[in-house]
Amino acid sequence: MKTIRWGIVGAGNIANRFAEACNNTPGAELCAVASRDIAKAEQFAKKYNIPHAFGSYEEMAAFDGIDIAYIATPHGLHADNAILFMNHKKAVLSEKPITLNMSELERMIASAKENDVFLMEAMWARFVPGTKKLLEIVESGSLGKIRGIQSTFSYDMSDEPDHHAFDPKYGGGSILDVGCYCLSFASWYANSEPEQITAVAELSDKGVDLHCCYLIKYKNGAIASLSSGMTLRKPNEGYLFGEKGYAYVERSYAPQKIELHIEGKDVEVIDCPYYGNGFEEQIMEASECLRQGKKESDIMTHDQSRLIMRLMDEIRRQVGVKYPVD
Repeated sequence: MKTIRWGIVGAGNIANRFAEACNNTPGAELCAVASRDIAKAEQFAKKYNIPHAFGSYEEMAAFDGIDIAYIATPHGLHADNAILFMNHKKAVLSEKPITLNMSELERMIASAKENDVFLMEAMWARFVPGTKKLLEIVESGSLGKIRGIQSTFSYDMSDEPDHHAFDPKYGGGSILDVGCYCLSFASWYANSEPEQITAVAELSDKGVDLHCCYLIKYKNGAIASLSSGMTLRKPNEGYLFGEKGYAYVERSYAPQKIELHIEGKDVEVIDCPYYGNGFEEQIMEASECLRQGKKESDIMTHDQSRLIMRLMDEIRRQVGVKYPVD
């Protein structure tokens, strides 16, 4: 098996989780990290035994010792960072949300095609065993036709008012940060195109959404009730309601345990642990795509990213969240 050489762009919290997973993934080698602060890059490299540390993204983009770059910077920087590396013929795995709006996403996809390189959104939750198992259950018909979907991802970071998640410049707000998980969850199991969407939100003084609720009606009649928040704690649960019963998961976006409540049967609990911290599976997918010479994943396609981005753009339009790049 060919080893795929990885580089990490950024050295923040999400980069740490990725580095841990990359070092735990067969066939993947973590070869470089870049930060605007060389001291931070060197400290990060030492922590994860990475041989090369760079004090600028441009330096690592020009480095021939990596095959693919994982973009771990804030949302608002994803597009420019990804395009920088693609222009240097590097494949890219860009942290979710892949960027801020549809215009930027199309610019990224165009760059990938122009440079003939692989590009994928790092929606890690799509690849974990729990998601794959839940898809199998839905496709088997054991729940019957899915008519209702619920998903919530809401947390409280009100004690970090200076965090970039509150800044419109960086794509702040719960919709892009965690709402993308809820929207993705619904899209995976609805098995239909969205027909109608309605959203309401509480906005901050800076104009980003602190708490947002949205309803989506799909063409096949299914209705999804979703909510995201960043200053409000809610149970991060998910439900799939079918004609024969329902499935419940504690973490709808990336479950490790599934409860099946099917009429006439005892409750069935299915354990689906991650390979490691949950990021390994997406690294495996991207690495295998590169080995096969693919330019996009068959699972996390460019069109899937487009679908979620269109929904997020429309939700923001309805609730009045605008970014400088819009």
